[in-house]
Amino acid sequence: MRALVIYESMFGNTRRVAEAVAEGLSSHLQAEAVEVGQAPAAVDGDAGLLVVGGPTHAFSMTRPSTRASAAQQATQPLVSPGIGIREWLESAYVGPVQAVAFDTRVRHMPGSAARAAAKQLHRLGAAIAGPTQSFYVTGTTGPLIDGELERARSWGEQLGATFRTPELLA
Repeated sequence: MRALVIYESMFGNTRRVAEAVAEGLSSHLQAEAVEVGQAPAAVDGDAGLLVVGGPTHAFSMTRPSTRASAAQQATQPLVSPGIGIREWLESAYVGPVQAVAFDTRVRHMPGSAARAAAKQLHRLGAAIAGPTQSFYVTGTTGPLIDGELERARSWGEQLGATFRTPELLA
């Protein structure tokens, strides 16, 4: 059984969080972080745990218009120049897996991409494996607040430690 961490990232902050989550998960499960444009069209079979993460834009998951705005603020190419997690979730097949979502956002700003992603994952039939998690950046382009990568790694390790394969749940 493995864990798949699918992320969308504009400026690299969410990618760094996803990689830290996958690193934490890897102490208990085989884990891989995959940029959303490279994500599989179907998640089932040997991926028992799906972790989805992206930046919060305009109170929720990104849209083409908010990604275009981010591109205008970027000083380097975007990490995720194509689709976002919103579009991936609209088109992907998510089989009977456990799932959880995270986001990156500015602290004290309303909205959460993670909550919206978790709702969509639930609609797709995934069993939500725990509460959403937010990781904080200092501003629109970042960087991450000190300690957030360690917190992401720890969260991944906790997820891996508490993950139960379907065989164990029966």
